[in-house]
Amino acid sequence: MGISSRQVLKVLEVISWIIFLGLCVDAGGTIFNAAYIHFLNPEAAKSSWQGVDFFDLYNFDKGQFMVVVLLMSIVLILKTIMFYLIVRIFLNKTLNLTHPFNNEIRKFISMLAYLAIAIGFFSNYGLDYSTWLEGKGILMPDKTKLPFSGGDVWFFMSVILFVIAHIFKRGIELQEESELTI
Repeated sequence: MGISSRQVLKVLEVISWIIFLGLCVDAGGTIFNAAYIHFLNPEAAKSSWQGVDFFDLYNFDKGQFMVVVLLMSIVLILKTIMFYLIVRIFLNKTLNLTHPFNNEIRKFISMLAYLAIAIGFFSNYGLDYSTWLEGKGILMPDKTKLPFSGGDVWFFMSVILFVIAHIFKRGIELQEESELTI
């Protein structure tokens, strides 16, 4: 009893939806919580979204707090956009298993590669910025609770996606040449 490609893709679609919705909640929660802390209740910084303690950072400098939250939001929004594109590819039925080499899929893979580079950049920058703030004596939240980990993995993933995009580009060229010779 084998599992068909269509069944695997259906499972991946469901998983993509779950991840997408989770990232939407995480990004929205982070942004809402930062606004709530900044405008209404600074005491909430002791246990902000996901239990992260930004109280010392907020009391040290509200601007530095907003920079860290902005970097966190950028990373989370880029991840959300990535999974939105993945969900959209399933919804639009662009994924054609009989002719997998097409320009829409190549553009999709290239866009994922660019998003992965951006996520890697902002993750590394956010991690370096947090480390710099710690060097200034500010008590920062545990880095594992911030969305900055794994920047190098995102860079690695972007390289792999760029390679796959170029393989698809070559596949499209070969497919077009094959159609012209028939």
